Amino acid sequence: MRLSVCASVLLFVVGQTTLASAEFAPHRSVLRATERLHEYAKRRSAGLARDLRVVFQGLKEQDSVQGDSNRVYCVRPDDPFSAFNGSSTSPATASPGASGTSQAAVPTFTSAYSVVEKHSGSNFFDGWDFWDHNVEGGDPTNGNVDYQNQADATSSGLIDVNSAGNAVMRLETTATVSGNRKSVRITTQSTFSTGIFVLDAVHMPEGCGTWPAFWTNGPRWPVTGEIDILEGVHDYTNNQATLHTDVGCTIPSGSTPQSLNIASTSVNGDVCAANLTGNAGCGFRSNSNTTFGSGFNSIGGGVYAMLWDNDGIHVYFFPRGSIPADLLAEKPQPNTWGTAMAFWPASTCNPSQFFVNHSVIFDLTLCGDWAGAVWGASGIPGQTQSCQAITGVSTCTQYIQQNGAAFQNAYWEVSSVTIYQTSRQS
Repeated sequence: MRLSVCASVLLFVVGQTTLASAEFAPHRSVLRATERLHEYAKRRSAGLARDLRVVFQGLKEQDSVQGDSNRVYCVRPDDPFSAFNGSSTSPATASPGASGTSQAAVPTFTSAYSVVEKHSGSNFFDGWDFWDHNVEGGDPTNGNVDYQNQADATSSGLIDVNSAGNAVMRLETTATVSGNRKSVRITTQSTFSTGIFVLDAVHMPEGCGTWPAFWTNGPRWPVTGEIDILEGVHDYTNNQATLHTDVGCTIPSGSTPQSLNIASTSVNGDVCAANLTGNAGCGFRSNSNTTFGSGFNSIGGGVYAMLWDNDGIHVYFFPRGSIPADLLAEKPQPNTWGTAMAFWPASTCNPSQFFVNHSVIFDLTLCGDWAGAVWGASGIPGQTQSCQAITGVSTCTQYIQQNGAAFQNAYWEVSSVTIYQTSRQS
């Protein structure tokens, strides 16, 4: 028999009936109480009606209710006679050993944004194009990698979805190679103009020689723009977010972290045009040493969100355990997110002019134009010694060819990539 959260009501009625039996004919009083409760119960809950019949009439019927067996409706336990005075009933979720206790309310959110594309779980790699070095040539940033098509990446063990349901993208770890190492670069087949681009990752590549990035890019570089959301090299621990654009996009002259409301410092100056800065663009380096590489991995990763709207381009980072509830609910409310990691205001870099039809990209290259160029440099957060000094190897290329075991931690592990827009705009 199932008394559930209605037990207090039933016990109260039994007690009252027992007291009344001294003055009234017991069968008639019990019958009247039963009839009144039974009629109410039929209207409100089949479960309650069955319980009343069992208690008062001695019926021993088998509970045949199937489906949502944990959800019952019952008279409020603080008002056992509400059946007689017209009070309403309310749903209660039954839990073992906690009869009459409802679950805590789940916050609800509304958002102008909705999901237009999501990659996660066993289908994560659907909707991406794989760069194939045999077709498209070598790494455009001159890295020491050969990007593999999807079939070859799968057969080589460079990509999979692990038991946690996370997508993994690895670097080849063969002990020694004579040329380049196999790697992966993927690009969404869909393109987007404006939106919120969210990466939830638990691990990213780290270590000397590596140059990983998560970014967006237009079809005519640099005219249609590039937004580097998560990028760095070697042992860096502080993320650098950067724009590479056509001539005309800048960071406001004289701006400060305080005036921009950001938690980072400017690098490479105010000019964002790739052709005027030797492709350096204009960037911001995070103040936090848990936003990239080993620092990011040490906290179980987190969520990056790039907001591209009429106000400009924002990049936010939320460490694992501090991810906004609205993002977890897939109802983003960016106006509640507080201080961004980086911000390029529309007043001096109009997004609709400088950023058009972007694809989302993951890549993992080695050495190349950035990591190779700073092999002997130090002083960036996380890089107290140069990789040349740490490894004792004179060049980045020589190091990556001879030390496959050093790249065991050179992998992406991604829970999801989610793109939101207020209306679909490619």
